[in-house]
Amino acid sequence: MIELREKKIEELNKQPIVETTIRKSDDGKWIIHKVSITDIKPVSYLEKVMDSF
Repeated sequence: MIELREKKIEELNKQPIVETTIRKSDDGKWIIHKVSITDIKPVSYLEKVMDSF
């Protein structure tokens, strides 16, 4: 088993969470590929970004 250094774990925890689901439509004619990206940031980050406009 590979052990990760604490710094690498911190870097990975800062990355967005990407979830994907693939399914067939109810009528069977289409493939539906849904991707959800969750990015968690502190409120102070958002305030700083909004203040720059």
